[in-house]
Amino acid sequence: MIEADEDYGDAVLAGQRWEGRSFVRCDFTEADLRGLVTSGCSFTECTFDRADLGGSAHTATAFRSCRFDRAVLASASFRSCTLLGSTFVDCGLRGLALEETDLTLVGLSRALLRKASLRGLRLREANLEGADLRDADLRDADLTGARLRECRFEGADLRGARVGADGLVAADLRGARVDLATAVAFAAAHGLRVD
Repeated sequence: MIEADEDYGDAVLAGQRWEGRSFVRCDFTEADLRGLVTSGCSFTECTFDRADLGGSAHTATAFRSCRFDRAVLASASFRSCTLLGSTFVDCGLRGLALEETDLTLVGLSRALLRKASLRGLRLREANLEGADLRDADLRDADLTGARLRECRFEGADLRGARVGADGLVAADLRGARVDLATAVAFAAAHGLRVD
């Protein structure tokens, strides 16, 4: 059953468990979703503005083209999920846990992701402009086509990460840890001849 165009604004849904539910264009603005547990659910073009998802846990759940504006996601976890095309603006992300989650086309511009574990995640064509990724674990992450202008990477671990030439030109990787392949690609992207 698909729930479409429903208004859950200001609803108190904390601590609930949802399995296999589908939501399309539903509004969860300012909803209390603390501790919500979802499994196999899907949210398409839903709005989570100022919603509190702190401590929520999501497994094999899809959030496609959803909007999270000033939402609280502190200590939330996403395992084997997709956040394809979703946008996060001024969200509380402290302690956010992402495992085997697809962040393709996600908008995380200016996001505070310091010390975040993004290891092995798919961030293809994600907007990370101005994001704080200091000390983040980005090992083996796929950043192909990601927008990396003005990102802060000091102390970040990018070993094994895949970054396209455009990203390597736009990114300031000072203080980041990279492997030899990324260092050579970075040099080539900046016009150096590596023999």
